[in-house]
Amino acid sequence: MGSAALFLGLLAAPLAAQEKPADHADGPAAAYEPSMTTLGEIKVEIPGLRPDDPVMTQDEFQKATTIYFERCAGCHGVLRKGATGKPLTTDITRENGYDYLQSFITYGSPAGMPNWGTSGDFTDEDVDLMARYLLLEPPAPPEWGMPEMMASWKVLVKPEDRPKEKMNAIDIDNLMSVTLRDAGQIALIDGGTYEIHAVIDTGYAVHISRISASGRYLFVIGRDGLVNMIDLWMEKPDTVASIKIGIEARSIETSKFEGWEDKLAIAGAYWPPQYVIMDGETLEPKKIVSTRGMIYDEQTYHPEPRVASILSSHFKPEFIVNVKETGKILFVDYTDLKNLKVTEIEAERFLHDGGFDSTKRYFLVAANQRGKIAVVDTKEDKLTALVETGGQTPHPGRGANFMHPVYGPVWATSHLGDESVALIGTDPEGHADQAWKIVDSFYALGGGSLFIKTHPNSTHLYVDAPLNPDAEISASVAVFDISAMGGDPDVDPEFTTLPIAEWAGIPDGQPRVVQPEFNKEGTEVWFSVWNAKDKESAIVIVDDKTLELKQVIKDPRLITPTGKFNVLNTRDDVY
Repeated sequence: MGSAALFLGLLAAPLAAQEKPADHADGPAAAYEPSMTTLGEIKVEIPGLRPDDPVMTQDEFQKATTIYFERCAGCHGVLRKGATGKPLTTDITRENGYDYLQSFITYGSPAGMPNWGTSGDFTDEDVDLMARYLLLEPPAPPEWGMPEMMASWKVLVKPEDRPKEKMNAIDIDNLMSVTLRDAGQIALIDGGTYEIHAVIDTGYAVHISRISASGRYLFVIGRDGLVNMIDLWMEKPDTVASIKIGIEARSIETSKFEGWEDKLAIAGAYWPPQYVIMDGETLEPKKIVSTRGMIYDEQTYHPEPRVASILSSHFKPEFIVNVKETGKILFVDYTDLKNLKVTEIEAERFLHDGGFDSTKRYFLVAANQRGKIAVVDTKEDKLTALVETGGQTPHPGRGANFMHPVYGPVWATSHLGDESVALIGTDPEGHADQAWKIVDSFYALGGGSLFIKTHPNSTHLYVDAPLNPDAEISASVAVFDISAMGGDPDVDPEFTTLPIAEWAGIPDGQPRVVQPEFNKEGTEVWFSVWNAKDKESAIVIVDDKTLELKQVIKDPRLITPTGKFNVLNTRDDVY
């Protein structure tokens, strides 16, 4: 799935109730919109037709291709080979037939297929078009290599022309980079004054924001593969360089190891399946590496292994690159790009998002469709464990680290497919018997969670549920008191429900509450109240100690806010 960012659901009101087959459901994953990119803008030709292919005009095929790339490719893959979603190659679709496809596109399924028809996102004509489209061979989009990247690369302000010292009074460590998803922008909001310092045009549907080791440069990447490098030292922060590293993308990171601060950046693409290492001051592309290759367990070739999350190691000059379809975690040594050394770890399919444990030595990443968390040791560059979470589709974001009163240090994930929260022991020295095992699992508000969050200075654990089909649940968050968590696996800890959207005071639409994020001190928690593009949205800020409303930020420029990234917490991997 599209992670990060997330991102995210179908806000249209459902159509009138229809008779629904017994094996279909409007579960939380049915609200998930996996991919919105510019892939659909590419002009394509109908592949060679066979005598029994359905009749489709060129205009219909172009429209269907656009819908598929915007709504379906994130889960099923550009070439329809499958990943989080099942394969949709013609040997499968033609065997199932038109009626089967039309039904499943309309109603979805309990396994996570969105109910495109009954949700109101697809008209009956759209459903018919897509059912016929899936009976035809998929078009292959073009590659995106060094010539295309160089043509897209822009240095708007050269390094020598940038400020030699910080030119503003902004507390950069407490700055929030907020994705304005459908506006193709980010907002830089002050974590202390709540002032919007800047709204900056970016790529479409920014997936994540990452910060350079020095804290000066903010890097964001849109789902259209456009990277913006923003100089936070400028009097008014703005983009100083940009590049399009692919046609569809999700991940960006910078070099953090001592001696390599701010020197390199890396971005990963969904299409073409590759990662790109760039100069850390200009975004000049230095090295493009394809991830096409063999699936780790089947040892069969996959043409589209997409790059999911990327992190920067704190123990070595390496990037940690997660490749979804092949189930491989790559440790990329960036000290010598001409003689690139890559350590390949066989983990599990299909790798998505994750984060470090509290020591930053171990990296935990969701193999979300296999219900597992892969744990790797970034000091030894080895697989440590594969942990069954016991839930459906773990979706941790970066996860949450805290000291459990019974089990010691743990890392937590919530799930997209059900309401469970899983805690994994992360202390192989002090709590060896519990390390890399599920030490507890309990229920939160409901399925459809995308993010779980805490902070070293907090005693609370926050779990959202923005994709839950129940409007009241998707508008709220669950808060657990960590100090009250016990050691009885048969007794679930109680939680407090915060009515975040109600506190926002938004009367219209169905606002969803997504992605808790702490300020730099760990005293406040920010939530996006994410509504339809043509309706009011907001940011709600809660006092972490009292769990009471502290501030509501409303502004006409806050269009579809989703992910929020505090500069200090993001730079230092605090979560």
